[in-house]
Amino acid sequence: MYTDYFRLNEPPFSLTPDPRYLFMSERHREGLAHLFYGVQQPGGFVQLTGEVGSGKTTLCRCLVKQLPPETDVALILNPRLTAIELLATVCDELGISYPPETESIKTLIDALNNHLLQAHERNRRTVLIIDEAQNLDSDVLEQVRLLTNLETSQEKLLQIILIGQPELLSILKSRKLRQISQRITARYHLSSLTRTETFAYIQHRLLVAGRREPLFTKSAMNSVYRLSAGVPRLINIICDRALLGAYALDKRRVTSAIIRQASRETRGVIPWHGRISRSWIYTAAVLIVLAGAAVLYKVSGNPAAGKGPTEIPLEEIASPSAAAAPSKQPVVARELAMVLTAIPADSSLSSSFADLFALWGLRHQLKPSEAGCKAAAAHGFECLFATGSWPKLHRYNCPAILEMFIPGDATKKQVTLKKVKDDEATFLIGGKEHSFPISSVNGLWDGSFIIIWKPPFAQHQTIGLDYRGQEVVWLRKSLDSIEGKETTSVMSDIYDDDLRRRVVAFQRKRSLVPDGYVGSETLVRLSMELVSDAPSLTDRIR
Repeated sequence: MYTDYFRLNEPPFSLTPDPRYLFMSERHREGLAHLFYGVQQPGGFVQLTGEVGSGKTTLCRCLVKQLPPETDVALILNPRLTAIELLATVCDELGISYPPETESIKTLIDALNNHLLQAHERNRRTVLIIDEAQNLDSDVLEQVRLLTNLETSQEKLLQIILIGQPELLSILKSRKLRQISQRITARYHLSSLTRTETFAYIQHRLLVAGRREPLFTKSAMNSVYRLSAGVPRLINIICDRALLGAYALDKRRVTSAIIRQASRETRGVIPWHGRISRSWIYTAAVLIVLAGAAVLYKVSGNPAAGKGPTEIPLEEIASPSAAAAPSKQPVVARELAMVLTAIPADSSLSSSFADLFALWGLRHQLKPSEAGCKAAAAHGFECLFATGSWPKLHRYNCPAILEMFIPGDATKKQVTLKKVKDDEATFLIGGKEHSFPISSVNGLWDGSFIIIWKPPFAQHQTIGLDYRGQEVVWLRKSLDSIEGKETTSVMSDIYDDDLRRRVVAFQRKRSLVPDGYVGSETLVRLSMELVSDAPSLTDRIR
C-alpha cells in the first residue's frame, strides 16, 4: 500500500469522519460559532447550509462533542421520514418511552413535552439536530416547526438546528414555510476553502498521518484547489487517488500532472495508460478489498457503528420577536435610516471613533483629517477590522463601529454600537444614545465592523499545542488572574495539554469556539478581561 511507500501511518485522505483530522478554516470556525450561539438562544431554529462535502456534518459532530454536559442531543441523520416516524425517532434519541405501535402524533408530542418539562426542571437543555434537512417533506417541516411551541411561560423547551444543502434555503423561502423562516435566529452558509486554506488543509492531514516532509508540489496543490473548488470531500478524493497514482508510478512526490490524471480518474473520464496502469488497477483493487473487509469488521464487531469559493460568508441573524410583528419593522428601519441620513458623510467615521474613544475613557480630540486607528495607536490600542454578524460581535463583547448603508444612497455611514441587550441594539451617535431593534439594523448593516483593543505583544499569532515562547507565559498569567489563582514565580513557556484544557474552558464559558487555539477572538477576549474598566457590549461574562 502507498502508506508504507510514503512513510505514512495511515491513509491521510480517508472519507471516514475522524476528529483527529478536523481542520477548522475561518469559515468553519465561524459556522461552528454560529451553532454554539444558536444553541444558547431561548428556542427557535438555527440554520447551517453548504454545498455537498463542505464539512457540514463534520461541524455537526464537532458541536455535539463539545456541548456542555447538561445538554441532551437528538441527532437525526436520515430525515426521509414521515411526521410520526420523525417524532418517534426524536423520542428514541432522547430515551423517551411511548406505546410501540402508536400512530398518534398527539401521544408522541405529549411524551416529548413531559420529557422536556422534566429536563427543564433539572436545568438541562435539549437540542434537536436534523442533518440533510433539505430532504424533509413540507408537512414534516411543519411538524418540526410545531415542536418550537413546546414551552414554559418563560422560554422554549427545544432548540432545533437544521443542517442542509443550498436547496434548503429555497425551500424555507417558500410562502408555505415562511413561519419557520421567521423563527430562525441564526443563519450561516458554509462556503468552500480558499486557495491558502486548501494548501493548509492538505498539509494538516498529511501531518496527522505522520508525514512532515512535503509530499505535494506547490503546483500540485494549486491543481487540487482548481479541480476541487476548495470542497473538502473532493480534495480528499483527488488527493487519495493521486497518492495511489504516484505510488504506482514510483514517484516520491505528487506533481500537478498526477493530480490532473487523478481528477480524471475519479470522474471516470480517462484511464491510466502505460505499463504501470495494470499495477495501479491491481493496487486499487487490493485497497478496495481491504476497505471492504474493514467495513465488514466494523459492522460486525462494533454494533454502535451503525449508530467556487467565496471570501465573505452569507450570514444573517434575525430577531424572533421582530418576526412576530413584522408590520412595525419597516417603520423602525425608516427611523434608523433617517438617523443615518442626518450624519454628515465626511465626518461619520471620525465621529464614530470619537464616540468609541469616549466609551473606553480615552481623552483624545480627533482632528477632522486624523485617522482613528492612528489616534488609537497613540494610546496603545490597535484596530481590528472584521466582517461577520451578531454572534461574532457577541464573542468579541466590546463596542464596535458598524458600517451601515442607506437604501438608495451609495454613501456608507459609520456608527458606534454601544450595547446589545435582548433584541435591542443601542448606538452612540454624536454622543447621544439611539436604540433600535436588531431586526431593523440587519437590513442596513453590511457586516463590516471595527473594534479597538490592547494587544499584549507587538506580534501576535495563533498559539496552540506545543507552541513555545513568552506568549505562553503571558497566557498562563492571564488565566491565573481571570480564574483568581495565585501566579507562581516560575512558569513553563510551553503550551501543554493542561494549558489547552484551561483555554478550552475559558472559550466554552464565553461562547467562543472551544478548539484550544488562542487566535484573534480568544486573544481579544483575554485582553479585554484583564482591563477592569473595559466597556462590554453585552451583560455576559467579561
